[in-house]
Amino acid sequence: MRLLSRFALIAVFSLTLSVEFDAAAQDLNAQEMRSLDEQVQEIKSDVLAIAADLGRLEERLLYPSNTHLAVFVSIEEGQKFRLDSMRIDIDGELATHYIYGFKELDALQRGGTQRIYTGNLPTGTHELQVSISGKTPSGNDFESKRSFSFTKDVEPKLLGIELAGPDAIELGEW
Repeated sequence: MRLLSRFALIAVFSLTLSVEFDAAAQDLNAQEMRSLDEQVQEIKSDVLAIAADLGRLEERLLYPSNTHLAVFVSIEEGQKFRLDSMRIDIDGELATHYIYGFKELDALQRGGTQRIYTGNLPTGTHELQVSISGKTPSGNDFESKRSFSFTKDVEPKLLGIELAGPDAIELGEW
């Protein structure tokens, strides 16, 4: 019987020790997981910062300031025509062609601005042709074209196209 008591005492002691060891191991694992989560979050932040830096560097390399041209589009406040598409040619070459969806048109009609083109252009005088198509508020189809001359200097050039109606396309510098 004494042997059985000793055996029971040893079993209870080892079970208690095992439970305490298991609890300590779980606590250690929880701390390691928290530490690992913090490290993952820190790495994510670093990756996002590097991606932003790379984006800025890529834009500077692809569009150096001495050749940089950006063209923006807006619709004059209060205009309700439906813009379906826009084509921009620079010096007789297609620069961009864009087809508008409902959400984009709604954003433009609410005062939004769209960067429709970004590219490189040498200094000098250039010809920009804007072609738009869509529907008037009464439902009639329309197409409109307008050509503009502009001069590109050494610094970046920002141009704004404002659509003041189905037949009114205006170009300005930003």
